[in-house]
Amino acid sequence: MANNTNLGAAKAAKNDEFYTQYADIQKEVNAYLEYNPDTFRDKTVLLPCDDPEWSNFTRFFAQNFERLGLKRLISTSYAVESKKYKDYQPTLFETESPWFDADKTRIKGKIFELTRDTNQNGRIDIDDLEWHYLEGDGDFRSKEVCKLRDEADIIVTNPPFSLFREFVGWIMEAGKGLLIIGNQNSITYKEIFPFIMDNKLWLGATGFASDMVFGVPKGTDVDPKDKAKAARLGYVGDFTRLGNSCWFTNLDHGRRHQPLQLMSMKDNLRYSRHKDFQVEGYLPYDNYDGINVGYNDVIPNDYNGKMGVPITFLDRYCPEQFEIVGISKTWFGFATKVYPEQLQHSKDGKVTRVTKLNDGPVIKLDTVPVGETYYTIGETLYKQEYARIFIRKKQ
Repeated sequence: MANNTNLGAAKAAKNDEFYTQYADIQKEVNAYLEYNPDTFRDKTVLLPCDDPEWSNFTRFFAQNFERLGLKRLISTSYAVESKKYKDYQPTLFETESPWFDADKTRIKGKIFELTRDTNQNGRIDIDDLEWHYLEGDGDFRSKEVCKLRDEADIIVTNPPFSLFREFVGWIMEAGKGLLIIGNQNSITYKEIFPFIMDNKLWLGATGFASDMVFGVPKGTDVDPKDKAKAARLGYVGDFTRLGNSCWFTNLDHGRRHQPLQLMSMKDNLRYSRHKDFQVEGYLPYDNYDGINVGYNDVIPNDYNGKMGVPITFLDRYCPEQFEIVGISKTWFGFATKVYPEQLQHSKDGKVTRVTKLNDGPVIKLDTVPVGETYYTIGETLYKQEYARIFIRKKQ
């Protein structure tokens, strides 16, 4: 899975000011409408953790209120003083409103609602938004925002990455529909994966291979490579590309029901383009009940046991084709054995005492691997694979 410096920095510093682009929202939402045109019809949509004056989420759902058939749109924002980034300038939309209060703007969150044609022009759109200040700072955990959550049918937003676990739990405890952005690493969190395994949460329609570009506050320190990539995608200025961001949802879309086209074990071993796989084949794990499948395109269609597959499999997961049975994380308790202390032999020749074999799937080796890190316990050789999701063919 892609490593992304900016996203890691955001999590560490709790700098969560990443603004989703209109085109990405439109592309994702359209996929649900293609599968079911009534996905949002007669629904109340809540956009918490938002900045309604600037947010493309608010803009998209307000502009498409009638097309989506919404009953009510609610958008809330954090107070300026509750954010890490406080260089805020009120918009004319806010300052020209009779509700505007310079002091309240700093310490109170805001709520924007859309339900009716307030300007009597014959349509309901962004010009009909009505707003006022919240009693508190707009935190999604506050009683007033929890009340709005309970009134909503679907919650859509790009939540603070640093609060992703808590935010998902906040939605799930209320049993609401969701469409939110997070990072791919979230898949393996103990607070998130059980929802995925139980088919209560899955990945959105936009695939892992699609880069997403986000706006950032002016002056934000952005990796030059990510800024250049954003520019090549047409976003010049205060933008960054986050390569490991993705959509999470419990709304159905057609891509989720497209089965993988797979071959038999024999044919995969014969025709696979992966040279390492052609040499190793399907090796059994030493500490898990299952075989190692290192690439999604060599998952066999004729094996009925458990298979450890890359995390990226979830981007292609079809619940009618496979069931998810576990993950190779220690918190899940799926391992069949615990290793004593071992020696780690690094590629540079350094040898250290570790207990890393207990952190993931392990394969027993017959010979010392060339150019790879390996481990020894006595005379026995081992290597560790990347994190795996365990699946089984649907019977």
